[in-house]
Amino acid sequence: MASTLAPSHGRLGVVQGTALYIASVLGTGLLVLPGLAADVAGPASIVSVLAVLLLSVPLAGTFAVLASRYPDPGGVASYVRRALGDTAARAAGYWFMFGVCAGAPVVGVLGGEYVSAIAGIDRSMVPVIAAAIFVPPFVANAFGVRVAGWVQFVLTALLLAVVVTVVALAAPAALPQNFQPFLPHGWAGVGTAISLFVWAFAGWEVGTHISGEFRDPRRAIPIATGIALVVTGACYLVLQIITVGALGGAAGEGQVPLLELARLGSPGFGTIAVGVIAAIVALGVMNAYLAAFAKLGASLASNGDLPRWFSKGLESGAVPRRALALTAGVVAIYFALMVWSGLELTPFILVHTSSMVSIYALGMVAAVRLLERWSIGWWLAVVAAVLCGGMLILALGSLLPAALLAAAAVVVTVVRRVRASRAQESGGPASAEPVPVPLAAEPAGPAPEQKGARPENRPRPEASDSVRASAPSA
Repeated sequence: MASTLAPSHGRLGVVQGTALYIASVLGTGLLVLPGLAADVAGPASIVSVLAVLLLSVPLAGTFAVLASRYPDPGGVASYVRRALGDTAARAAGYWFMFGVCAGAPVVGVLGGEYVSAIAGIDRSMVPVIAAAIFVPPFVANAFGVRVAGWVQFVLTALLLAVVVTVVALAAPAALPQNFQPFLPHGWAGVGTAISLFVWAFAGWEVGTHISGEFRDPRRAIPIATGIALVVTGACYLVLQIITVGALGGAAGEGQVPLLELARLGSPGFGTIAVGVIAAIVALGVMNAYLAAFAKLGASLASNGDLPRWFSKGLESGAVPRRALALTAGVVAIYFALMVWSGLELTPFILVHTSSMVSIYALGMVAAVRLLERWSIGWWLAVVAAVLCGGMLILALGSLLPAALLAAAAVVVTVVRRVRASRAQESGGPASAEPVPVPLAAEPAGPAPEQKGARPENRPRPEASDSVRASAPSA
């Protein structure tokens, strides 16, 4: 049976997509994690990088399969809608839009902290620098994901070039004796380092929201994911080896470990290099995530989970400027709260990470239900679901923000059902869920989905949502 997927009208190719994927994963962890991991695990922190890299394969692979087969701006929320219903999808959407978004000012402030420390600028100027970091990504995304993609390509190329240069300059300072003893803190230290690097390899879900912007999602997304996985893994692994070998026991002592590493090879260049890395990382992460936030916001609006006014620009190739403006408002609120708290990062990091873990766990459950049983993609989803379950258990203490957003999704469902019940009693329309805005014309007379049908023969999320809109809410 021929696939019912509508042809993509996106403009992203493999190069731009790879750059966006790399930026979403190779984030601010590059600045601090190698030193922190070396501090808690010593030379064995290298093992932790390898372990997390291997654990990332099923997660990244599952998202690549879903994004390439079901390109939809709703991302994980659209997959959850198909598999688990509207309420669960709404929760996933709120987690990303209003929970993960709390990480945006964290990125800006971290970039500002590094730049101010390295340039000798008074710390009172950090909020100003952070605000300046927000501007270029918002401007780039206001012109569309294609412009943002090329901007990201330039940023990623610069980032990789500077990281390679820093590693090359510091490599001669690596000493064999710094790798002994290999397990100074035992395997418990390795476990702690693994938990740190888990967050370094997060970000694979970002590509699901811009999957419809690829010219050929089925070809480009798996290639971009594979390249990004290799590049980010190699960067963290090589950087960890050089950090341990060159800095030894002092690797976790400084607040700016990457700066110490850079100074070993070239004191003059080191300061400039780390300042450039910090700025590029902050700009790159913001640029990649804003494209996802904007598309998701428009998708949520099309399904009635946000005001309809924000749905403009949902179509492939269009620019969701209204949803981007909403994202700017959410970021501004979090940023204002952060400045008011004295640039305290921990509460905002907890909101971000708890929402991210919840999205991953729910997304993997949806993938297990959506993908063809016993296929490679299905097995990847099963392994990833088990891993995400473990992450969810580890994060239980910080899940309150995610629970509150999930409660908001449930409240929306209850309100809609009450309204639908009242409308039915008064003789009005009884539909509890609004009809989503269609993204593309539906194929004429699609065959009903059969149990066990191959995923590629299923309709697109947006097409099925249109058909399903009259069904009762989950």
